Amino acid sequence: MLLLTPGPVMTRPEVRAALAQDIAPWDNDFKAVYLRVLERVLAVAGGIPGEHVTVPLQGAGHFITEAAIRTFVPLGGKILIPATGTYADRMVRLAREAGRVPVLLPITEDTPTDPLVVEAALEADPTISHVGVVYSETGSGLIHDAVAIGAAVRRAGRRMIVDAVSAFGALPMDISQQPEIDAVVFTANKCIEALPGISFAVAPVERLKQCAGQAGSWSLDLADIPTYNGRPRFTPPAQIVAAFDRALDFFDAEGGRVPRLARYTANMRTFYDGMVRLGLTPWLSHNRQGPIIVNIRVPNDPAWDLQRFVDALKAREVLISNFFNTPTPSFRVGCIGAIGPDDMSRAVAAMDSALKEIGITRREAACP
Repeated sequence: MLLLTPGPVMTRPEVRAALAQDIAPWDNDFKAVYLRVLERVLAVAGGIPGEHVTVPLQGAGHFITEAAIRTFVPLGGKILIPATGTYADRMVRLAREAGRVPVLLPITEDTPTDPLVVEAALEADPTISHVGVVYSETGSGLIHDAVAIGAAVRRAGRRMIVDAVSAFGALPMDISQQPEIDAVVFTANKCIEALPGISFAVAPVERLKQCAGQAGSWSLDLADIPTYNGRPRFTPPAQIVAAFDRALDFFDAEGGRVPRLARYTANMRTFYDGMVRLGLTPWLSHNRQGPIIVNIRVPNDPAWDLQRFVDALKAREVLISNFFNTPTPSFRVGCIGAIGPDDMSRAVAAMDSALKEIGITRREAACP
């Protein structure tokens, strides 16, 4: 099966095979793997040993995002969140339910966040301490310039939390060059091409010390985790960590972030151009389309049914999401994972066949 969701992604057999062992999470052999993973993640983020630290947390991306908000934004504090789409909306809810005050910065969901607009909003409200940025908005496929936004945040003297859940390992990130960042957060099962079950934050050591005890949750207190001196705080998903370590081997063998981004970009272009050739309409314009996920506007045909389309694709050994997060109906296809342009060409052919099977004769977009 060719898995083309934006996460969990297609993985290599060797990564999955790393799960096939019983591991004692408190054994010294596992401790070496655990520490190695933390060091490797720090290097990918551009962190400086002693100045930055990798903080692991069991669970999905929402867990680590909420943990970062709780850890760094004080109770009752304000966090400015550009309205990039579904995952920004989720950050708003996570902040609100944690007792923080989200301030929504309205933008259109097909437009990159303007750093000058962020800066103006911060100047207008000096009580906002943080900005929460979704680097790669998985709902739309749009990429927001975390470096430029960070520079605006830095000029305003504020702090930033970066949701890099579907960006880390592919899009540029050098936390050593962005001192305004309190945390960059991500999960294992996206651009590192590992398996779900663990998430990570990379953060400045001194900021973690300054924010100790304000999370209001022991489980979600990122400042507490490094105090265990490299030992897991609670029982970690040890097999998942072992698989993540193996996935990092392939990341390094590929050449790291730059070649991985190039492969994902080639995947996206192959798919995007293939959809246009089939008479379908991508949700984003060509010049705004990011390399992580492509959304396609649904055909303006009464025979269209997303689940029927998904099922027809699945019968052809291609699996995509059976839901969408765009403001108007679409179907979404991930371009990340252990896949290449040939796989995307195969998906294009399968979609052409599936559309014919479910009786689609009009492929132009239902919504312009």
